[in-house]
Amino acid sequence: LKPRSTAHFRPPPPAMAAAGIARRSLLRLATARAAPRLAAPAPALLPFPRLAASAHVARGYVTVAKYTRDDVLVQLDAFHAEVLSTNWADYLNLVYSVPFWEAELDKLTTIVQPYLHEPAVGDKFAKVQEMMDVLYQCEDVRDHLNELAELCTRASGFMGTGYAAEEKVENLDEHAKLCGDVYDKLLSR
Repeated sequence: LKPRSTAHFRPPPPAMAAAGIARRSLLRLATARAAPRLAAPAPALLPFPRLAASAHVARGYVTVAKYTRDDVLVQLDAFHAEVLSTNWADYLNLVYSVPFWEAELDKLTTIVQPYLHEPAVGDKFAKVQEMMDVLYQCEDVRDHLNELAELCTRASGFMGTGYAAEEKVENLDEHAKLCGDVYDKLLSR
């Protein structure tokens, strides 16, 4: 084997060289700052070896908070009133509010469980769930109408000049009829 010639050697680009220097510096710093550690006790000496091994595992949310039946009904009524009284046509308000409502609904779903068998609580919770379903269906219809409007504006081209115009939506009457049917269906709920 012949030794390689250094004629073809290219030095690394300055960014690569700087990255290598930074990496070596960070490694040197990390090893220099590492404090000496004490030896861990033998596993046999730990009172709960399984518990010690699972100490770094993430656990789910557990609570001991207790809510009375009246507290649950008050929170369900307040949530129902807040969501129902909001302007569902206000897109920006929904963008800001819906994530908080979903978190509140998750909490309500947890605290309502002991009282679901009672008619008053079960019926109220069913109304809250139906209301949220209707809200999501209204959002879907609104999103569909917004997409149709966007397609119609794209059909006129860049700023209405006709340049880079896309295909025109030919069946707008069918979309309008379908949206009207869904709207009537939502009103009946």
